[in-house]
Amino acid sequence: MKEQPLYRIQFISNGKQYELYAKQVGQGNLFGFVEVRDFVFNTNSSVVVDPSEEKLKSEFADVECSFIPMHNVLRIDQVNKPGTVKLTDTSDKVRPFPGPIYTHKPE
Repeated sequence: MKEQPLYRIQFISNGKQYELYAKQVGQGNLFGFVEVRDFVFNTNSSVVVDPSEEKLKSEFADVECSFIPMHNVLRIDQVNKPGTVKLTDTSDKVRPFPGPIYTHKPE
């Protein structure tokens, strides 16, 4: 039997960059949103506890499905095994505002 695919989703929300793992990713019924279901978190018991991972576990503990705006998604990768979820503060980094693809040149 073939294993179910696993996806790594990177997106920005409220000045923070999230990197999460999920079993289901799709377009969904809401126009302009990516639907993410069945989040996967590291279940290995270890002595060292990562506070950002614990924060993400508690933030998404009761979430059955999350709808992420398409323009907030940075990248979606299909991976073989889950890694460590990450939460990075991006509020102090400057990002260029997206410009138009075509600009009119005056004659």
